[in-house]
Amino acid sequence: MIPEVNIGTLGHVDHGKSTLVQAISGKWPAVHSEELKRGITIKLGYADATIYKCSKCNALCSTEKCLNCFEKCEPERTISFVDAPGHETLMATVLAGASLMDGILFVIAANEECPQPQTREHMMVLNIVGIKNVVIVQTKIDIVSKKETLEHYKKIKEFVKGTVAENAPIIPVSAQNKINIKAVLEAIQNNIPTPQRDNSKPTKMLVARSFDVNKPGTEIEKLKGGVIGGALIEGELKINDGIEIKPGVFLKNKWVPLKTKVVGLQKAGKNLEKAGPGGLLGVLTELDPGLSKADYLAGSIAGVELPSVLDKLNLKVNLFEKSLEEKVEPIKVGEEIMLNVGTTRTLGIVKDVKKDVIEMELKLPVCADKNDKVVLSRKISERWRLIGYSEIV
Repeated sequence: MIPEVNIGTLGHVDHGKSTLVQAISGKWPAVHSEELKRGITIKLGYADATIYKCSKCNALCSTEKCLNCFEKCEPERTISFVDAPGHETLMATVLAGASLMDGILFVIAANEECPQPQTREHMMVLNIVGIKNVVIVQTKIDIVSKKETLEHYKKIKEFVKGTVAENAPIIPVSAQNKINIKAVLEAIQNNIPTPQRDNSKPTKMLVARSFDVNKPGTEIEKLKGGVIGGALIEGELKINDGIEIKPGVFLKNKWVPLKTKVVGLQKAGKNLEKAGPGGLLGVLTELDPGLSKADYLAGSIAGVELPSVLDKLNLKVNLFEKSLEEKVEPIKVGEEIMLNVGTTRTLGIVKDVKKDVIEMELKLPVCADKNDKVVLSRKISERWRLIGYSEIV
């Protein structure tokens, strides 16, 4: 089955997000060597999983054979997981991932106080991005007592009051031992529906990854073009479609969009003739692979009839009262602010401040439309911290 919905994992570092994805999908999403060495997610991780339903007892499971009665199961829906890092220094990666997500598994470990700093900050991301389809997963219940689990549950309920996750179900699990995973699958099916997609709109894809698939020493005639990966949010792509990628490359003091042709499409390891929104998509192009290696095109937008490339922005700003525990000061002229627009991250210098509208000059341009949401972060104690959000005016 082709994936039809993107589900993200959010939560504090080491609360078991990647372990939960592995328990559901059978795949460990943190595959980069540095991540395996350090045991944390650094880049966005990806994994696909199919939810099956038993033809005899109607139980949901993540395998083709029912774990209750061992009868054959029928596939219900395939989902793509986007596993975001929980470490505080990787917040920009989280914001890039959030723009790809249709729903969220919000992970909170039962063996630590709630909320932890990144638990709080990731909940801010949820409120900014406005993803309302949320399932809260209380992990690590196998290493605390039943009484502690219940006390912790009450703290979660208190923490989510007044947020988009206020009415989200809370599912206690041990991802390590695959305990209660069936309840997580039921909560996903009941609370994270497949969004209605409009394939008639102009094609627009948020690029989160890009790479060169050629091995060193490949003969020139056997070289493959550059690959971009991400989420198609509007329209559809077909083999042989012409697309452009913005902002593109910097040539002769200006940004030039890249124009190329689609020569391959892949979702969940399956080659496709055409692809619509839903799930994560790999697009093989005719681009010089040197342009796509090492995530060089991550943060770009690919498609047809794309928005303009902007190196200056006017933003209508909404600042938080606090960033974690510190009061958020007003934005000042000359200040450097980190901006996240979709999967794009850039730095901007504040040139003018008028009431709640600021004018910014960007170090790297963005491809964006009026009314697009922009997330704002400021350097506090040598760390980029969320301070608010804004809209392009």
